[in-house]
Amino acid sequence: MDNNFSEQEKQTMLSVYKQLPLSIVAAEKCELITSNNRRILDLYGGHAVIPFGYCETSYIDAITKQMKKLLFQSNLLPLDIRAKAAKSLLNISPHNLAKVFFVNSGSEANENALKIACKVTKRKKILAVTHGFHGRTAASAAVSWGSNDNWYGFPDTPFEVDFIPRNDACSAKRMINDDVAAVIVEPIQGIAGAYDLSLEFLKTIRESCNASSSLMIVDEVQSGMGRSGSYFAIQDHDIEPDILTTAKSLGGGFPCAALLIDEEFSGSIDIGDLGSTFGGGPIACTAINFVINYITEKELLKNVKERELEIRRECLLGPVRKIQGKGFLLGLVCDQPALKVQKKLLKKNILTGTSADKKVLRLLPPLVLQSSHIERLREALTTV
Repeated sequence: MDNNFSEQEKQTMLSVYKQLPLSIVAAEKCELITSNNRRILDLYGGHAVIPFGYCETSYIDAITKQMKKLLFQSNLLPLDIRAKAAKSLLNISPHNLAKVFFVNSGSEANENALKIACKVTKRKKILAVTHGFHGRTAASAAVSWGSNDNWYGFPDTPFEVDFIPRNDACSAKRMINDDVAAVIVEPIQGIAGAYDLSLEFLKTIRESCNASSSLMIVDEVQSGMGRSGSYFAIQDHDIEPDILTTAKSLGGGFPCAALLIDEEFSGSIDIGDLGSTFGGGPIACTAINFVINYITEKELLKNVKERELEIRRECLLGPVRKIQGKGFLLGLVCDQPALKVQKKLLKKNILTGTSADKKVLRLLPPLVLQSSHIERLREALTTV
């Protein structure tokens, strides 16, 4: 390790994370800079959090300007910047979504989405999809695949949970019935290895939810905000969810999240039903507005689509046998353990992610990735 930052953290922090042997002291554009001046191409993007790279001056200026103007105010008082952020977010979202609730993280967004579904339907059962991940708080972790057997820390789940087999449309149609409050689903399963669910499966969920008056919750915490090549991956399928959740890239690195809800169900939410101290604060909302404007003005959706084609064309070599996912949420299916490939690439100064699938290397780069970066990855893969 460049400097033993990991050992320093262990002295004061719970050791709950697997950490890589790097000591990062700075970053610029798509590169991380270590304490001994190595420049690492970041194809992990802070776990899909960084949309336009590091040290974007205009972003820093916007945040700084807002901090000097108004650092914080709670939801007790209405704010113009909050209303503007909500409107901007709705403008890029599926057209049926009409109201926004701001929170701090993807887990919190999913937690509140599930709470709304139980309240609206007055039902006690939630369906999720095998291999999906939705967070680590009580409700969101309860609908994350494998959590109950591995790391779910609560004595009981807050509702009955069952899992639809991934991409099994027949099972979805059979399992979604009048007992189900909601089905929560990622259009592209991130932790599972950037596994993109089929159009038939997603449409069956939508149609079955309609038939049973269950809510369809689309989790775009990782796939949203342009990462799929559209603002939200579900838009590529022409499906309108009842609730959509988003986080990760939403704030450009500043922690924030949101859930968006269909007008039909928003009237069932009363004052006091939901709440958040920091959700919708002025700095978060400034960040959200900036990210949406930047993606639009810089045509980053176009860049994601073009660079995805390059990755698929240039990087199906070396240990890579298949590429799954979409946009800049891609899974490189390898002929050897992904952890082994990750370590070899890191020696070539390229940072990638792994996944729950031990054969899948995950790419979550900034949306500003360029052809020269892809060439670096291609050259490194040929030596693995």
